[in-house]
Amino acid sequence: MRHAFILELICLMGSCFAFGENPPAMEPGSATATCDLTEQQQLAVQYQQLTLAKKDKDNYLGRQVPYGKIWQPGKQSLTLFTNSPLTIAGTQVPVGAYTMYLIPNKKEWTLVVSKNTNPGAAYDQTMDLVRAPMQVGILTSPQLNLNVTFEHTGPKECTIRVDIADVGAWVPFQQK
Repeated sequence: MRHAFILELICLMGSCFAFGENPPAMEPGSATATCDLTEQQQLAVQYQQLTLAKKDKDNYLGRQVPYGKIWQPGKQSLTLFTNSPLTIAGTQVPVGAYTMYLIPNKKEWTLVVSKNTNPGAAYDQTMDLVRAPMQVGILTSPQLNLNVTFEHTGPKECTIRVDIADVGAWVPFQQK
């Protein structure tokens, strides 16, 4: 079934980046997190890997990445691909490809899902589909590498998790 999703993902990327735009290539510094909602329904997030210098782990968030501002880890938005309709923070997200941005704050982060499909484009608030509040926790051991993962947290539910420095932030995605 995973092979079928990869083929669908390739087709989805091709259709979403029509009109003269090329689909994003898997660059050497990119990574992908996936989650199976069911045997045939999956979602994937592609993102740029980011590694902090040890000296930056204590002052990265809030200083180098200002609180309350759009953040594109690795200077590029995350890209969400889904072959199943989703609900994120009560908002319906249709099948397709989307860019995602993060807004870190001390006590709560926000995940922004944008209808824009060009991961290299500048952020445009008018393209926002959903702004989902993310829960935040302190990691027991700081992460020098940006880590984006999905956890299967319930029937037809995957929670995206973003860990960097000493912070972990997460929000659930439910299959509609």
